[in-house]
Amino acid sequence: MRVENIELENIRSHVRTKIQFDRGFNCLVGGVGCGKSSVLYSIDFALFGDPLGRSYEYLLREGADTCKVTLQFAHAGKIYTLMRGLRKRGKGIGQDWEQLKFYEEEKLVASTKSEAVAEQLKAIIGLDKEIFREIVWVRQELLKELLNMTPRERQKRLDELFGLSDYEVAWSNLSGFQREYEGEKRAYERDYDIMGMEKLQTEYNKSVQEFSSIEGELQNLKDMFTQVETLLKEADSRLRNLEELRKQTEELGRKEAQLQTNIANTEDRSARLAEDLENKNTSLITLTQRLNSMEAEEKSQREKLQKAGLKSDQSTEELRKYLLTVEEQVRSIGGEQEAVKKEMQSSQRRISSLTAENKCPLCLQTITDDYKKTLLDQMSGENAEREKRVAELQKDLDELEWLQNTVSQVVLSLQTLAPRIEDVKSQMAEARRSMEKLSAEFEEKQKQEKMLREQLAAIRTEIAKFDLTQLESARRLRDKAFMDYSDVKHRLDNAETRKRDLSYKAEELKQRIDNAEQKLNRMKKIEGLLEIVSGIRGAYRSIQPRLRSEFVTYLQRVIQQVLDELVSGTGPALIVGIDEAYSPIVKSEEGFEREVSNLSGGERTLLAFAYRLGLGQLIMQSRTGHGLYMLILDEPTESLGREDGSIDRLAEAISRLKAIEQIIAVTHSEAFAEKAEHVIRVEKEAGVSRVMAER
Repeated sequence: MRVENIELENIRSHVRTKIQFDRGFNCLVGGVGCGKSSVLYSIDFALFGDPLGRSYEYLLREGADTCKVTLQFAHAGKIYTLMRGLRKRGKGIGQDWEQLKFYEEEKLVASTKSEAVAEQLKAIIGLDKEIFREIVWVRQELLKELLNMTPRERQKRLDELFGLSDYEVAWSNLSGFQREYEGEKRAYERDYDIMGMEKLQTEYNKSVQEFSSIEGELQNLKDMFTQVETLLKEADSRLRNLEELRKQTEELGRKEAQLQTNIANTEDRSARLAEDLENKNTSLITLTQRLNSMEAEEKSQREKLQKAGLKSDQSTEELRKYLLTVEEQVRSIGGEQEAVKKEMQSSQRRISSLTAENKCPLCLQTITDDYKKTLLDQMSGENAEREKRVAELQKDLDELEWLQNTVSQVVLSLQTLAPRIEDVKSQMAEARRSMEKLSAEFEEKQKQEKMLREQLAAIRTEIAKFDLTQLESARRLRDKAFMDYSDVKHRLDNAETRKRDLSYKAEELKQRIDNAEQKLNRMKKIEGLLEIVSGIRGAYRSIQPRLRSEFVTYLQRVIQQVLDELVSGTGPALIVGIDEAYSPIVKSEEGFEREVSNLSGGERTLLAFAYRLGLGQLIMQSRTGHGLYMLILDEPTESLGREDGSIDRLAEAISRLKAIEQIIAVTHSEAFAEKAEHVIRVEKEAGVSRVMAER
């Protein structure tokens, strides 16, 4: 794996930064707090996503809600791009899963799920978070961690990294299997069935013989059961038929009683209907007589009309209109008569006036006696005519008044008779309808009574057919058949129960024999497994020290080579030996051994770097199948001074490590950066980091 470039957005002091890396020795140089280590943190975050502590606060820029890292790296001839982001949610900071994307060339191979990205990443480069942070990324504060451990802690930690602890775990786990197998073997040796195999076989053979014997007896009982079951079914069927017939007869008896009741009710109803018909007929005769009397009265009244010279078939309305006409005539004649009488009175006064004096009653002029006589004769003659007219009018008036009185009486009588006649006719019509309905119902009841009597006769005929003695005989036969059936059924059930018990017993014995044989086979296998487990545990116990010895030898050789390159003849040589606890033992050229704690600060840093590099090569080879291709160093010049040339020698040595394809170092030392092939300067201005490549 080789980092090509990395882009930072809102990562600590980096607002928007892109850094290009090359093969060989890359060095990020700058002052304290300018944003160098943030680049290394971003590489770790882009690859694995997990925070170094409990929170992502060390990554997200203050005041920003989101940040993003885009890492591009090369591996096995292909370019990969991995993008991750963070987002602030309330008071917490978490990954922005929408920004999580992993590309192979231009192809998206995983996204949105951290597990899928981690799986793809490990499948491609063979690295996981533990190896990267322990081996590839040598952090400043952890460079001497392994040297400062106790021998026991160091051996345990490195055994885990080399995978040797797996043998210890396997040896311990096999101990549990061994104890389990030994316990199982002891349980089998005390098993009752295994100890009593011969007795189980004898009981099984006896059960099989009894089972064969009971099968013959069971077949005979089944034949007998079939016979008695057939007889019981026949007897039961006959009894059910007779019981059904008895029920039908009882039902017929109930119907007979019901029919008798219905006939009696029908007779009573018929008698009441006949009586009602007789009463209705009497009432109809009475109404007819009343109607005849009223119609005769009406006829008499209309004859009066005929005598008065009027039509007798006129309606009362027409007669009332005629009365109005007569009344008008009476008023007209009366008025005319009154006017004539007034004229007679006025003429009589004039005659009296004219008789008394010779003056004209009209113009009051004096007239002659002859004219007076003539005028008196004329006026007397006119009065005579008027008297005659009054007499004629009185005669007409008398006739009209008689006619008016006659018609009024007739109208009054007709008005009184008309509703009474209609009412009687309505009563007569209702009486006829009621008689028709009663007659129809009476006829229906007569027919119903006849039908009921016919049904009663038929039911009595059916009742007479039932013989109770047949029912009693059938019941006795059925009871005997049931007793025979129950007896054979009981014997058959007992035989089947015995057969089933014997079958269960034989099956149980067979199962116990089979289980005992399986247990015996299992016990033999367990004995073989115990031998195998014991052999494997012995092998695990013997292989772990051998492998550790091989690792120690290789580790010592690599560490010594790195130290020799670091010292490179410019200072006293450090001769390093490694014991079985992976503890370094430093010897001087004179052969004196020194404790690591007694080394100078520069020597301890050089030894820690060489120790880390040697472990990295060995662990990477054992865990991934290839060496250490990339190395990330965070302030490796700790405790080194410029005066003794240790910083220069370390940088020179690192630049000569051609076995490692890419080295990325972070330092504040200008002397260390001078030896790098590619220098990237990081500066900070107004709280924002700026990056520029110098060579």
